Amino acid sequence: MQLTSGYETKKARIEMLPLIDVVFLLLVFFIYAMVSMVVHHGLEVDLPSAGTAAFDRDDYIAITIDSDNRLFLNSEPVAAHELAGRVLAMHNDRNMPVFIEGDQQADLGLAIEMLDNLKQAGIQEVSFSCKKENP
Repeated sequence: MQLTSGYETKKARIEMLPLIDVVFLLLVFFIYAMVSMVVHHGLEVDLPSAGTAAFDRDDYIAITIDSDNRLFLNSEPVAAHELAGRVLAMHNDRNMPVFIEGDQQADLGLAIEMLDNLKQAGIQEVSFSCKKENP
């Protein structure tokens, strides 16, 4: 004879809604973490603005001129006389585009001299980075 206590025994079950919420939050967190891992080659400079500034590639050669007219190649300090040779070696290896990121306070003559040296070294496609104007 089996006695019952008046309480029904219920089978334990896993609630799916809280589990879905947690998985969704983890997904959002990891997407945000991946987006924030984007690598930027340059230094913090105050770029001039232009109406057509748009380039989404991370695989490029960045030449930076800061406000004190110091030169950097992908965030590493470089002397002006060795810049063209180092850029040419990097450009020939992977055929990457070259961008000059110049601070607004930087000397324009230095940027033109650097551009001329790159052209003489055989690098024909050099662009200037700028921030996009807000209309």
